Amino acid sequence: MSITRRTVLLGATASAALLPLAARAQAKEVVIGVIYPLSGASAQIGVDAQRAFETAADIINNKYDFDLPLARDEGLPGLGGAKVRLVFADHQADPQKGRAEAERLITQEKVCAIIGTYQSAVAVTVSQICERYQIPFLSADNSSPSLHRRGLKFYFRAAPHDEMFSKAMFDFFDALKKKGQKIETLSLFHEDTIFGTDSANAQLALAKERGYKVVADIKYRANSPSLTAEVQQLKAANADVLMPSSYTTDGILLVKTMAELGYKPHAIVAQDAGFSEKALYDAVGDKLEGVISRGSFSLDLAKKRPMVGAVNEMFKKRSGKDFNDYSSRQFMGLIVMADAINRAKSTDGEKIRQALVATDMPGDHTIMPWKRVKFDDKGQNNDADPVLLQYVNKNFVTIFPEQAAVAEAIWPMNK
Repeated sequence: MSITRRTVLLGATASAALLPLAARAQAKEVVIGVIYPLSGASAQIGVDAQRAFETAADIINNKYDFDLPLARDEGLPGLGGAKVRLVFADHQADPQKGRAEAERLITQEKVCAIIGTYQSAVAVTVSQICERYQIPFLSADNSSPSLHRRGLKFYFRAAPHDEMFSKAMFDFFDALKKKGQKIETLSLFHEDTIFGTDSANAQLALAKERGYKVVADIKYRANSPSLTAEVQQLKAANADVLMPSSYTTDGILLVKTMAELGYKPHAIVAQDAGFSEKALYDAVGDKLEGVISRGSFSLDLAKKRPMVGAVNEMFKKRSGKDFNDYSSRQFMGLIVMADAINRAKSTDGEKIRQALVATDMPGDHTIMPWKRVKFDDKGQNNDADPVLLQYVNKNFVTIFPEQAAVAEAIWPMNK
């Protein structure tokens, strides 16, 4: 069986044939499609995503003493204890493969919902297929702001988007300025996909609104073999803050090229993506002491909410690593979707959509530092409060906002 056809069955269904007919009627399964890059340059993201979704499915399908929806029941009580079965599909970071895989999941695997996709460009095509078939799509970790503004009725996103993340960055800059730090100029560095373009547009608008001068706005081709010319421009601009929006391989090349050309930014505040990935810090972490990235998740929250640490340990046993900004959002994506299916008491797409619309999940019933999960009329949760994290001594610590912070920001990163 190829990896694109690979299914992961969580829950004991093998013994179902031995059960009496009445019990079997209660032991049906709910099939949810999960679409990620499982091969190619972003394959590690897909592998980590699988572990995050498996962790969530384990909590849904079995009993755990957590303040999470469905944790204290076995399966979905609204559907007679039905277990969640995940079917994974590989979009290989290709929007057209994503489109085809979404259609296969719906027509052949008979999924009742789809979750994805890491790359925002793939979320565009996958969500369009879901809309056509009236199957709910939950954008677990896509951050492009334009995704929820296309008039789709079956599109939902529980996590923040890049306008929300960028606003947190500028709130942070304003707070530092009030404390006497000099922050006047910014350099934007972003790839040419929907993720990079939307991120830069949000940052340009906020810079204008808040009175910061953008001295370089550099768009580069994703997966470029060289970034020498672009880094020379960044070095010449010498802004107070460098703001990259890059996936992992480009982020590694950016940092290596900066080192080769002797460019040490005063500060880097990144739009997550590659700058939240372990692979980037394994490769160039020695050059990134003090880098700041936005995020949705903070493991520091475990100090206030022990459940976060316990769930993280479950994920760590599967993956060998802690939750990060992506895997935490992926985990919550399945929890939010399963909660809606349970309340819908149905696998019908329209009924699940209505249940998602009615979602109102308190923040302390998630593993995130969010106020709550509640979708607006476009399917966006506006109560998903971002955090800023700083890489210090090989760990990320939360430095902003004040109510979530466990440490003061080190600024600038290169003194």
